[in-house]
Order: sequence, then C-alpha cells, then structure tokens
Amino acid sequence: MIPFELIEPATLKEAIAAIDPDDPAVRPIAGGTALMLMIKVGVFTPRKLVSLRKLDGRMSGIKTAAGELIIGALTPLSDVEHSAEVARHAPVIPQIMKRLSNVRVRNVATVGGALAHGDPHMDLPPVVMALGAKVRIVGIGGERELAVEDLLTGYYETALKPNELIASLHIPAQGKMRAAYMKVTAGAADDWPALGVAVALESDGGMIKSARVVVSAATSKATRLKSVEKTFGGARLDDKTLRAAGEAAAQEADIIGDVRGSAAYKRELLRVYIGRALRAAAGGR
Repeated sequence: MIPFELIEPATLKEAIAAIDPDDPAVRPIAGGTALMLMIKVGVFTPRKLVSLRKLDGRMSGIKTAAGELIIGALTPLSDVEHSAEVARHAPVIPQIMKRLSNVRVRNVATVGGALAHGDPHMDLPPVVMALGAKVRIVGIGGERELAVEDLLTGYYETALKPNELIASLHIPAQGKMRAAYMKVTAGAADDWPALGVAVALESDGGMIKSARVVVSAATSKATRLKSVEKTFGGARLDDKTLRAAGEAAAQEADIIGDVRGSAAYKRELLRVYIGRALRAAAGGR
C-alpha cells in the first residue's frame, strides 16, 4: 500500500472543504470496508483521504420525524440491525442484515457508504429503493434531496458530485405496504449475491393495489422494474400473475453475467424469485 495523507476534520463544513472536486485521488472515507479493499488491490490510489469518523455527530443516529425514519449516513449497519425504531418502521431492513456481509463488516460499514459506493451487489440499496427512500446530500453549494433510485446511475457510479456527501437516509411511512428481499448467493450465505430482488406491495383481500419491484446484483445498478409494477394494478396475487410478473421482469431487466453466473442463468433466477419475493411480502412464505 502506498503512503497517503489522512485528515480528520471535526465538522461537516471542514470535511466538505477538504474534498478537492478536481482531484480524484482525494476521497472521503467513513467505515472504509470497501475503499480500503480497493486500495489494497491497487484499484484506487489515494493522495489524501478525508476521514468522517470524528465529525460532530450530526450525521449519526436513528430517529423518526413526521412519520419519516431518518438514519444518519455515518450510522453503522449493526446499529440499524439492532434498532427497535427501524424494526417498527421498516422491519424488512433488520431482517436482511444477518446475511448482509458478516458481523465484523456490519460493525464498521456505514449506511452512507453502502449507498455512495454504488456497488450493485449491495443489499441495502435495492431494499430502501423499494421502500421509496431518499437521501439528503450536502456540499459546497448547499443541500439537496434525491430519491435513492436516482442516486444510483451505473456500475459503481452515483449522481453525487465530487465534493458532495450523503448526510442522511430518509424512509417514508410505509402505511399498509409490506416488503421483502431475497437474494441468491453462489458461495457463502453472506457472500455477494448473483441476484437480489426487493419488493414492497400493498394488497387487499388477495388483490394487489400497488407494488414497487427492484432488481440488483444481476444488473449494473439496483433498478426498479416499472413494467413489472404496472402488471399488478388490481391483479390477484396468484400463480398466473406471478408467472406474468416473472416473465415481464426477465424481459425488462438488463441482466449482466459475471463470475457468479451467466446472464441466462440470472435471468432464469429472476423469473422465479420475483414470485417468491412477492409471496414473501404478502405473507405467503
């Protein structure tokens, strides 16, 4: 590993000022679980890292306000996993955590890092996308809000400007929506998935009133499948509907092959797991 400068600003303003938007070798670092691996294997060579660990606390913690769940970007994943507030507001999130990497990583990795990294294999982005989440972003030019589905723009790419940081994740009240996430791993249970499917739906008497469907890992970014969502308006949650949804998903999703499986294999997985995730969300597991 080559030497680099590490600075530890005490305030968010200082941290943003320390990030040079014209120098790609200057990067912010929070948990560092992904960035340090990239450095070790030579994918990224930093000149300076701006640590966010000693900020004044405004980007950490979990709370609710006006029915919205707000999670600070520097909150460790393990805090989210064990939060009673998260479990009440969005129970699908703590449910997925035990298979989200391992406990050592979850103790260090942060919510903001899981989103800002833009890795399509991450479990958290597709889940919060299905929940209709947005992020609050801060930078030299001020603050802005962005839906998570608009934050992720490509393979390891996001809509963040070079001198912007994610400050917090905001998940709206779910009402009668119920959600589920399923993934298929080619190796260990907590390994990166070959496919991830997140769904959130509202149903009444076996009829689907609305649904949000997201695919990840088999695609270059976590992606909403809007044509699949359109098939559910007033449809009954039965085998016929689920087969149609699986076929629509296989047609819409831009599937890519990698070491975890060919595109054809992942497409077939998607056909099957769309239905399984929908049944799980509806309580039919």
